[in-house]
Amino acid sequence: MNNKTLELPVLKVKQPIGEFFIASIKPRDLVEISYADVRRLICDERDLERYLGIQRPVSKKRVINIKKYIEGRDATFPTSVILSIDEKCAEYKKLSENSGTLILKEYISESGIEDENIQFSRIARVIDGQHRIAAFMDENNNCCFDSENIDFDINLSIFIGADVSEQANIFATVNLAQTKVNKSLVYDLTELAKTPSPYKTCHNVAVALDKEKVSPLSQRIKRLGTATVGRTYEPLTQQSFVEALVKFISIDPDQDRRMLLDGKKLKLANLKELQKCPFRNLFIEGKDLDIAEILFNYFDAIKDKWELSWEAKDITGNLLPRSNAFKAFMKYLKDDVYLDLIAKGNGPIPTMSDFSTYFEDIELKDEDFTTRNFAPGSGGQSTFYKMLKREITLQDMLEK
Repeated sequence: MNNKTLELPVLKVKQPIGEFFIASIKPRDLVEISYADVRRLICDERDLERYLGIQRPVSKKRVINIKKYIEGRDATFPTSVILSIDEKCAEYKKLSENSGTLILKEYISESGIEDENIQFSRIARVIDGQHRIAAFMDENNNCCFDSENIDFDINLSIFIGADVSEQANIFATVNLAQTKVNKSLVYDLTELAKTPSPYKTCHNVAVALDKEKVSPLSQRIKRLGTATVGRTYEPLTQQSFVEALVKFISIDPDQDRRMLLDGKKLKLANLKELQKCPFRNLFIEGKDLDIAEILFNYFDAIKDKWELSWEAKDITGNLLPRSNAFKAFMKYLKDDVYLDLIAKGNGPIPTMSDFSTYFEDIELKDEDFTTRNFAPGSGGQSTFYKMLKREITLQDMLEK
């Protein structure tokens, strides 16, 4: 331990999430204070997602390309690198209403417990900008940028004392808005949020159905947008699952989340609202497991009807387990099946047998689920949904 410090002139910014600081920093200083997981980015392929418990492959090619880019005469990083710094390592000296000096320093615990110490090299956890930092590092994790010949300041947004759920929220919001990260990963990060939200409920249901061994969707959901280690067959992405299910819960998921963050209670939906979002009251009442059980029973009925196609993993073009069929099944459940069962007194959790009655007279056979009959994309999805509603038959379609 030493008494090294770093002083940064900063401006204070006030936004709904709270106060944070913006500053300019030299690459060498940023590399030096960056949290260890980021410092190992090049060697171990780790970044904030890894810190948050989510693994996502880091593109070494992207780091190499950024290295080449920053050597150019017109190089620029106009958007901020976002840092989270423990309040024990930061001291703010106010100079005016919205400006001052932020002093960053290591922390030595007064209790003498070494694990509580925060070294200078572990001050900053990087919420966004891991690849840009890695581009300034060599294979030994030291700064390799020639700052004597090239001026390259990096602009920062600094959050002081943000806990892991706040960091996850900032990361998810920034990357979802900028579409830089696969949405499946972003939805996965919502698990860390302390406050309920429609997306968090959908994530919880996806995880429950994916993990449960007897679930019809067991190990079928690609959680992070890339293949899960140890699995060879994942026909659904978490993005497809969440974006289909959230329509059962909310017309405006972001507005619901903001209200819940503000500590406001959502009003129970009336019958008209339930026509659009049939699971809304289950969500408001915190009954995530009930939602999972409904989907379990529903897809169990589908599996029972077309078991060969549902279980087939090596048939090229098999529509049934994939996203298009899944979206059509979910639309059928939302618009035609669930509320009809509730009206008949089969609720709030209809059984597999209840759902099976809605598939009994559909004449489609296992061998009919092919791309020849159902084209990839929204067209095939729409055709399949019309068949579920009995608006057309397979024979009608083949005769066209």
